[in-house]
Amino acid sequence: MKRLGSLLSMMLLLAVFAAGCGGSPSNSGGSADAASAAGQQADGASAEIVVTHQLGETKVPVNPKRVAVFDMGILDSLDLLGIEVAGVPKDGLPAYLSKYRDDKYKNIGTLKEPDLEALSALGPDLIIISGRLSTFYEQLSELAPTIFMGVDTSNYMPSFKQNMEYIGKIFQKEDEVAARLQEIDALAAEVKAKAEKAGGKALVILSNDKAISAYGPGSRFGIIHDVLGFAPVDDTLQVSTHGNSISFEYIKEKNPDYLFVIDRASVVSGGGQAARETVENDLVKATAAYKNGKIIYLDADYWYLSGGGLVSVREMIQQAAAAVE
Repeated sequence: MKRLGSLLSMMLLLAVFAAGCGGSPSNSGGSADAASAAGQQADGASAEIVVTHQLGETKVPVNPKRVAVFDMGILDSLDLLGIEVAGVPKDGLPAYLSKYRDDKYKNIGTLKEPDLEALSALGPDLIIISGRLSTFYEQLSELAPTIFMGVDTSNYMPSFKQNMEYIGKIFQKEDEVAARLQEIDALAAEVKAKAEKAGGKALVILSNDKAISAYGPGSRFGIIHDVLGFAPVDDTLQVSTHGNSISFEYIKEKNPDYLFVIDRASVVSGGGQAARETVENDLVKATAAYKNGKIIYLDADYWYLSGGGLVSVREMIQQAAAAVE
């Protein structure tokens, strides 16, 4: 019996020793390695946010590496924030974004029509568009997540801010975006206070060769009235992308105290006669705006080609401020 007991005790000790050397710890180590690998995979997985925009909802990767941008206001915002892009439409770049003509950036079409073949070759992680390309949204969405970031001119500042806040979230630049927006808000409030104190009425026109069109509140250039507080000389103007066709007799009749002029010819190839030559005729010279030196020529790079960006909106406000300085 003693020998049997001793034998059983020895067998038990051997089993425990074997388990201690090769059993549980080995399995436990395998579980730890698997958990670590799973954690690394989770950390490496791309996070996403959902962007709700005028054309739908889009799941967008956080910090996308290859970004194609068709909106110049968004491009100037990304540039200001130090965010690299992979592709842009090089025909139509404003002068202040001329660096994007470099060969390191893929040419992906025009502001009105994307080059789908070039985009496909680029393989973007995100495509950003605005009004000019809204009809291509479905086609572009088949190539990559696509978001619409055109500004709603009837609700300019909230729309602009929402776009910028999404940019902040997508590229993890929320604090910097918030600080830039605060600066713009403060500048806009300052100009509005001066405009309301100065009084008078304003007219905004686009000069297109020898033709002119007018824009009122809620329009493409309505920020002058809606945000900056310049009262419109005519509150019956229709909201239209191309503006309301007007004559120089109309300008004389309305007699604005401020005349804001955007020169399309200055930024469009073969655009025709310069705005100053078109506008400053005898009829316009009879207005209060001309007599008091209040014809303000606005930079079309910001007002016509871009707009809706952290750079362009600030510049637009500063240029309009010249009327009340």
